[in-house]
Amino acid sequence: MNKRPLGRTGHHSTVVVFGTAAFWDIDQAGANTALDLALEHGVNHIDVAPQYGKAQTVLGPWLEGHRDKFFLGCKTLERSYDGAWRELRESLKLLRTDVIDLHQLHAVCTVEDLDRVFADDGAMRAFIEAREQGLIRHIGITGHGMLAPAVHSKALERFDFDSVMFPLNPRLYADADYRRDAERLLQTAAERGVGVLIIKSIAKGPWGDKEKTYGPWYEPYATRDEIARSVRFVLSQPVTAIVSAADVRLLPPIFDAVEPFVPLDNNEQTALVECRAADVLIF
Repeated sequence: MNKRPLGRTGHHSTVVVFGTAAFWDIDQAGANTALDLALEHGVNHIDVAPQYGKAQTVLGPWLEGHRDKFFLGCKTLERSYDGAWRELRESLKLLRTDVIDLHQLHAVCTVEDLDRVFADDGAMRAFIEAREQGLIRHIGITGHGMLAPAVHSKALERFDFDSVMFPLNPRLYADADYRRDAERLLQTAAERGVGVLIIKSIAKGPWGDKEKTYGPWYEPYATRDEIARSVRFVLSQPVTAIVSAADVRLLPPIFDAVEPFVPLDNNEQTALVECRAADVLIF
């Protein structure tokens, strides 16, 4: 699988990061099978969070025997200094590791969220101390919603984050304001050596009244062709990688879409954005 630099971290991440949101409700055997598949495809970056159901609990036992093969990203929703420290210690214990390669402020979606983590008693102070103590190596920020790129641009004005993680897909690029903010963030990231991780690359729209047949809270594209077009679109932008969707059944077509990776040309990208413009925004 192709690799790209994760900003200035020194790590080259595979263009698909294994997203353990797929482990919300899974047994150890199922998790092991999915992780073995990722290892077989050469994936070298895992993303996990305490909020992902059983993810930390089932990842830890498998990761313990493969730790040297993976760059490990974790997150916290805690906004306070004490809360962030408490959750970091718990994550280290459950993941059976001495260090997290990339620890991220999770779901910072508004300026108010940003103000809270940067307060004197906020989580940011805990992150900096943890990095100084060698418990984490790099610091990132993640976000959801239509304001995420703009909020992350403001975050980079306050702190030299090593990575950002936010949604990007053809439907979002059909929204002029979102595309403007996303492209501005991508330019800043490129100029400053900030890694860019993308979520919701294969999002189609809200479930609405439909039966929920896949794990993500949004309805994903599920055919191999649509998944391939979506993934190729996102990876045709100046990003590091996509995070795989929250359902292990979607892993094979996602891997197929990048092996080998063939970018969309400008005309193909424009056509796909125009085609997806009719989809309902999920936010």
